Amino acid sequence: MLNPDLNLADNLFDDPDQVPQRNGYGDGVVEAGEKNKNIVVLCCDLTESTRSLAFKKAFPERFVEMGIAEQNMAGIAAGMAFSGKIPYIASYATFSPGRNWDQIRVSICYSMANVKIMGAHAGISVGPDGATHQALEDIAITRCLPNMMVIVPCDYWEAKKATIAISETNGPVYMRFGREKVPVVTTEKTPFEVGRAEIFKHGKDVTVIACGSLVYESLIAAGSLSKEGIDVRVINCHTIKPIDEGIIINAAKETGAIVTAEEHQVHGGLGSAVAEVVSKDHPVPIEFVAIMDRFGESGEPDELMTKFGVKSRDIIIAVNKVLKRK
Repeated sequence: MLNPDLNLADNLFDDPDQVPQRNGYGDGVVEAGEKNKNIVVLCCDLTESTRSLAFKKAFPERFVEMGIAEQNMAGIAAGMAFSGKIPYIASYATFSPGRNWDQIRVSICYSMANVKIMGAHAGISVGPDGATHQALEDIAITRCLPNMMVIVPCDYWEAKKATIAISETNGPVYMRFGREKVPVVTTEKTPFEVGRAEIFKHGKDVTVIACGSLVYESLIAAGSLSKEGIDVRVINCHTIKPIDEGIIINAAKETGAIVTAEEHQVHGGLGSAVAEVVSKDHPVPIEFVAIMDRFGESGEPDELMTKFGVKSRDIIIAVNKVLKRK
């Protein structure tokens, strides 16, 4: 396990632990539920897959199986929130916030209901389930909603910490996580605070700002580039909204070039959020590593990540490209 006080890319993860981010939600919501009896969990017939099963076993009287009815789940959760409960609603991200976006917009966000929306199986790495189940637009459709907080944890520990932390915030939250195991790049002691990005590697030549599974890929890319004499700063931007403008502006000023990396559509996600900050405060060249305006397809997770251009090699290409524009 890595020391959070070190530059994480100084350790190139010869054999990192790999755990699904969704396990962090499952463990985190149980721990949050132990602290606060008002926490309830609603799920749409995907209890084991979303890892809501752990909460069901621990607190069966505080768990509601909704069946395949994401719209109803959002509306009922809003009502529970106004009755003093803190509902966590879980489904695949293509269905929630995808299928129930109207209910999330009106019943939850417009009404400022204290509902936590857990979007599982997000990203291209869902694999064989294919385009209909690969949520590549979920950050965009939640980030645009007033009152909504958006979080994309990078690994198990961060997902667990985020799940617990949002139970102590008031208002709508969307958190996305994938299905596949991903390398664990943080520890139980690694700092985490909602709304504050973290520098995982210091560097002066260029900054890579990443979220989710692309944080690991960014660290690998930074390690490779250091051998070529390119000093890369890596920022884990787990909170997309509200985004940490200060750390982004400082990176733009100090390194003069930025690459964003995410397992999401290029439009409306982390890259767009970073570009909005940089363009108005300190414009610098930016390159985007993301899904380039297309739907997913069936395949093995790692093969799809490679085909869709969201691996460390793609980050390296983007860094070299943006440096030429610096």
